[in-house]
Amino acid sequence: MNDTISLARQVVGMEIQALVAMSSLIDEDFEKAVDIVLATEGRVVVVGMGKSGLIGKKIAATMASTGTAAFFVHPAEAFHGDLGMILPSDVLLMISNSGETEELVRLLPFLEYQKNRVVAMTGKSNSTLGRHADVILDVSVEREACNINLAPTSSTTASLVMGDALAVVLSIKRGFQPEDFARFHPGGSLGRRLLTRVADVMQKENLPICRTEDSFRDVVHIINSGRLGLALVMDGEELLGLITDGDVRRTFDSDRDYKTIQAGQIMSAHPVEILSNERFSDAEARIRAEKINALVVKSPLGKVVGILQIHDLIDDEAAL
Repeated sequence: MNDTISLARQVVGMEIQALVAMSSLIDEDFEKAVDIVLATEGRVVVVGMGKSGLIGKKIAATMASTGTAAFFVHPAEAFHGDLGMILPSDVLLMISNSGETEELVRLLPFLEYQKNRVVAMTGKSNSTLGRHADVILDVSVEREACNINLAPTSSTTASLVMGDALAVVLSIKRGFQPEDFARFHPGGSLGRRLLTRVADVMQKENLPICRTEDSFRDVVHIINSGRLGLALVMDGEELLGLITDGDVRRTFDSDRDYKTIQAGQIMSAHPVEILSNERFSDAEARIRAEKINALVVKSPLGKVVGILQIHDLIDDEAAL
């Protein structure tokens, strides 16, 4: 086997083994940490230095996007004014593999003065950080994946995964739903699907409309002019049916004399409808389930206000 590939797989294997070992260390202390965060009226302030700081930023971001108010504070910057960001009601999640990181240890007297609860994520339970914490999340690893056992690799992966576990469990305990996630990610794919309403993407201008007595020739002209591949059959503001280009093709393929056919004879009398204030994701599911190309959109008062077509969904997917 290629030596480069073998080395890469060895590193991955070592980190996987470290995670498997770490998972067995999750005990009642993890449950206590979850309870502390759930009970707080403040935020989770994540603190870490160096590589642990980078991991801390990701953990804070994951918590914030899954229902737990959290942010990262750089421990060195804390002594130059950022301590004012930490309120007595906040819970501190402090990350240090050694538990002796100077910049974190220097924060402990201030946190004790404010009576902040402290969750330590460390590989050394008997360290200074471990002794001053309310609860310890053990992220100890047997060795780093680094060939000289020095660069933070397995240890930072363990911290990252422990942070993910904490964020996800908190999210589950809070009953966090896809709609909540979408509110925090309005620019993402899920946010678009769950926050966008049918009214935002439907065709609503110059809708192609015909009457039941209109001739087949007129119907074809209306469909072609509307460029939606369909026509609404209306009686005033009342929807009577829908004619699609598929209906037109089937009429041409039949033995009927299309010169005498009227719109009411080829329309579908019960087109599938959806309300304009329903979610985009619900409309997509409806189109997929019904295996159709378009939905007639009505206002909550029952008035026809637009058409939502399958290509609207496809175009929107391509833009996500």
